[in-house]
Amino acid sequence: MKKSFRNLEVWEISHQLVLEIYNSNINFPSNEKYGIESQLKRAVVSVPANIVEGYKRQHLKEYINFLSIAQGSLSEVEYYLILIRDLNYIDESTYLKLIAKVEKIDRMLESLIYKLKKHEGLIK
Repeated sequence: MKKSFRNLEVWEISHQLVLEIYNSNINFPSNEKYGIESQLKRAVVSVPANIVEGYKRQHLKEYINFLSIAQGSLSEVEYYLILIRDLNYIDESTYLKLIAKVEKIDRMLESLIYKLKKHEGLIK
């Protein structure tokens, strides 16, 4: 089997999060189409996209950098989920399901970054 980003569990779960957010019953008002809705979707897509881009880089330090960018985008997603919950655009059960996945992805990215830094000798 060819080595691929598709074999990365963190990519798979990030991709699932994208699909869940796109398919969730989030009640954005029409004036938010180019506001919060657009920002949330842009940020959530950025997570698996940066995992993929970093995976194909030639140097481990570049890969780590892209994983860090993915973490930043994930933090942005977390904030938007808090915001849309507080604005009552999303129900609590959907929020809890999505935020649990965000937290899982964050732990996985943190672990992967740590392992790669350790392998690269950047940490002891």
